[in-house]
Amino acid sequence: MPTVIVAPRADLPTLSAPPSPAATGFDPAAGAEAELDRQVQVYVDLGFPALLGQDDDAFRAALLPLRQAAADLGDVRDETVVAQDHVPVVLVLDPARLRTNDVVPAMRRGTRHGVSVIDEEEARTYRTLDDVPVPDGAYLLIGVDVGAQHVGVPPETALATIRARGRTPLTIAEGLSLVTVRPDMLRPNRCFSLAASRTGMNQRVPAIWISERRPKLGWCWDRNPHTWLGTASAGSRAGNARPGDGPA
Repeated sequence: MPTVIVAPRADLPTLSAPPSPAATGFDPAAGAEAELDRQVQVYVDLGFPALLGQDDDAFRAALLPLRQAAADLGDVRDETVVAQDHVPVVLVLDPARLRTNDVVPAMRRGTRHGVSVIDEEEARTYRTLDDVPVPDGAYLLIGVDVGAQHVGVPPETALATIRARGRTPLTIAEGLSLVTVRPDMLRPNRCFSLAASRTGMNQRVPAIWISERRPKLGWCWDRNPHTWLGTASAGSRAGNARPGDGPA
C-alpha cells in the first residue's frame, strides 16, 4: 500500500476553508429539497465556488435545476440496505471540472482535512466503468449505501452482488462528495471502496478510509478482503446542472 501523502496546493480554497457548520447539521427528518440546500451550503462553506471560478450566487444559481430532481424523489430506500448505512441523496459536482486532489481536503473529520496517496497523474488514469452511466455536469446520487454489509468481502465479489441487486457502484468523485457532505458516514471499521472507478491497467480499486484520525483517499487490490473496508453503491443518478459554466 502506498504511503506517500500528496501535498495539496497551499492556495486551495478547500484546504484553507474552516470546517463547515452545515456539514454536521444533517437532519434525517428533512425532505430532499431541504437536504439539497444544506449540501449546497456545505460546498459554499468549503470554497467550491472559488475552486470553480465562480462567486457564491452564480454557483447556487447553476444548481437550481437539481431542486426539481430532488422534489421528484419519492421513497428511495432499498430493502437490501441497512438503515444506518443509507444516505437518501448526495449532490455530486461536475467531476470534469474538478481535480481529484483539489477536492480531497474538503473531506473533514472535525478540523482535520482529508489527504490522498493517489497523485494527480495516477488519478487521471481512473475511468468510470462502461456499465456505469454518469450524467454530465452536476447531479444527484440517489439511495446511497456506504456498504458496511460488504466489509470483509473483496471489492470484485461485492461488485458482483451490487450489480445483481440492480444497484450501481460509486466513482471516486462520488465517494469524495459523499464524505464531504456527510462526514458522519465515514466511520471506523466501516469505510468503503469506490468500485466504479478503475485504471484499466491494474487491479487497484480506489477507496476512502480513516487514517491518523482523518479521511484518506487511497486504493486497495480488487481481490483482497479488508475487515474495515466495504464497497459503496447507489440506487440511481439524476441531474442536469453544470456549476462552473455560468458567469463568475
